[in-house]
Amino acid sequence: MSTPCILCVAITGSVPTKAANPAVPISISEQIESTHEAYEAGAAICHAHVRNADETPSSDPEKFAALQEGLKKHCPDMIIQFSTGGRSGAGQARGGMLSLKPDMASLSVGSNNFPTRVYENPPELVDWLASEMVKYDVKPEIEAFDLSHIHKAAEMNRDGRIPGRLYIQFVMGVKNAMPVDRETFDFYIKTVQRLAPDALWCAAGIGQHQITLNDWAIEAGGHARAGLEDNVRLDRDTLAPSNAALIRRAVALCEKYERPVATPAQARKMLDLRPA
Repeated sequence: MSTPCILCVAITGSVPTKAANPAVPISISEQIESTHEAYEAGAAICHAHVRNADETPSSDPEKFAALQEGLKKHCPDMIIQFSTGGRSGAGQARGGMLSLKPDMASLSVGSNNFPTRVYENPPELVDWLASEMVKYDVKPEIEAFDLSHIHKAAEMNRDGRIPGRLYIQFVMGVKNAMPVDRETFDFYIKTVQRLAPDALWCAAGIGQHQITLNDWAIEAGGHARAGLEDNVRLDRDTLAPSNAALIRRAVALCEKYERPVATPAQARKMLDLRPA
């Protein structure tokens, strides 16, 4: 049997608004409801940001705590992954929710350009976030926006700053960062296999490229991310009605390539996470 494919739903992010798509879940209750629907559609991981009432991004640990409580109630075995991304806060505020001990958290190990700014991840902050994840038994998902980020993650894995099996996500299609390019994607896979042979990898494509990266990753034996954080449309003319609709599209690709969709329990075992 083919390796089960872990599907991650990126429910909200820091950028999409209801003006872009009314289905973007902003309040905690909306996020819980949207995640539950995606969970039932096949998502094993919820990648979560939180927002203020005015839709601006937040790093408030109390909001993350409320979201985690609701997800554990309604999606009891789902893997909860908090974002420590830079749009929600500055400095150590980005990791203020790690003491809540989610299963996972995103970790960017280097800086790169974003559409209108530099996404700053200075070494001292990266080391602090990684140490907090070790302290609270939170598994990092490495967000690789650049080839150097794969090399940095492998270095941190070798010296113990990121212990255990690496989980590396290739992020492609962000304006001014790594474009969607198949030869680069394939080289990313080869680089991970060379530097961290036991690592698992997944991929995320931004905007119209979400379906492309879903297809490439699932076909190549990796894992996939979909959701309204990265893409608010099914196609040029059609808004995605929900996060679940984007997950169902990834499930269809799993069926196309004859790969079973990983259950949350299977995903926890593959990622070396504690049981739910």
